Amino acid sequence: MSSSATEATFSTSATSRNSNFSRSLVRKYLAGLRQGQIELLECSGQRELLGSPAEDGLRVELTVHQPDFYSSLIRRSELGLAESRMRGDWSSSDLTTLLRILYRNSAARGGMRSLTGFISQLLDRGRHWLARNSLRGSQRNIAAHYDLGNEFFSLFLDPTMMYSSAVFDAEHPTLEQAAVHKLDCICRKLNLQPRHHVMEIGTGWGGFALHAAQNYGCRVTSTTISRRQFELASRRIRDAGLEDRVTLLLQDYRTLSGTYDRLVSIEMIEAVGHDYLPVYFETCGRLLSPGGRMLVQAITMPDQRYDSYRQSIDFIRRYIFPGGHLPSMTAMQQATARRTDLLLTAVEQFPDSYARTLREWRSRFMSRLGEVREQGFDERFIRMWEYYFCYCEAAFLEQAVGVAHLIWERPGGPREGAGCETA
Repeated sequence: MSSSATEATFSTSATSRNSNFSRSLVRKYLAGLRQGQIELLECSGQRELLGSPAEDGLRVELTVHQPDFYSSLIRRSELGLAESRMRGDWSSSDLTTLLRILYRNSAARGGMRSLTGFISQLLDRGRHWLARNSLRGSQRNIAAHYDLGNEFFSLFLDPTMMYSSAVFDAEHPTLEQAAVHKLDCICRKLNLQPRHHVMEIGTGWGGFALHAAQNYGCRVTSTTISRRQFELASRRIRDAGLEDRVTLLLQDYRTLSGTYDRLVSIEMIEAVGHDYLPVYFETCGRLLSPGGRMLVQAITMPDQRYDSYRQSIDFIRRYIFPGGHLPSMTAMQQATARRTDLLLTAVEQFPDSYARTLREWRSRFMSRLGEVREQGFDERFIRMWEYYFCYCEAAFLEQAVGVAHLIWERPGGPREGAGCETA
């Protein structure tokens, strides 16, 4: 046998041993699940039910298409699971349920991290550090997500173009109804009046500015650093004939000036970053008039997990939102206490509504895959975005993350009615 043939045989044998070893570790991990069952269907056709029954009956099928799935999971842990799904190495009968089971058994999952997984985590943390939200870094990070195009986001968002959690109830069961209901909830909590001038940090596609100006008669100044969003929001404001009441800025929040009666920021704080939270709240406090009120809609990380979250990189920050960061309640309160005189007066959480919002977005996205492909996106991208929707839905259902309306008031002026009816 030639030396090259010998080397090839040795390499194949080593690869096979590594694959078998990884497979045994993954099977051992899945067998140890205490909250939920996974029916593992392997390439060979072997089928095995692993884990323990959950009280609510969570059970799902996981089909392995490529044996690389096992080594990827061992080397990269949570990221390996996502990356192997993006490659098409595995599929599931219910991706959200699978991820719910893994969230629920997160303590056991930590035992799967290997030396190579630890090293790759360090590299990912380095990438995240390079993506920190400085003035220039924020523009890069926002562009990385929103440069996918307004046409892309319109495929799964409702006509309000609100890319944030809706608020569902019995009277507002559809996505569009729940999105409008959320906007009304915010306006009522702010007790908006026609005499008010509102600063919005994070325009999106103009949904809040349009709604507040049209339905509450106030003036709105709104800022974004996404040129794509700015262009579409400007057109929507112009088409609605609201240019006299809505002013759009293409400007970083840190450079804003003036004072305003009300301030609102809807799921923009996730683009701020831990190190910049004090600057964010200091800016808000400076912009808000004495006696003014501000509402922040924030996706939050539980206090108990915040420190470990800050030291790691997850799928969302690696592939969906570079520079993204979910603040904890305590981190936000500490930032306001250190730099402002703002007083937290109300908090309302609604994670079930976010899970439902994500389920609606995913359904719309998956029903329009032909148009997604026509826009130039490939199968890897499609699997990545399906994973994104399911990953987040599972996180809200399992309370791994939260979403809340937080209201701060600035003392020193006449205090108006609370206006804080629940969502």
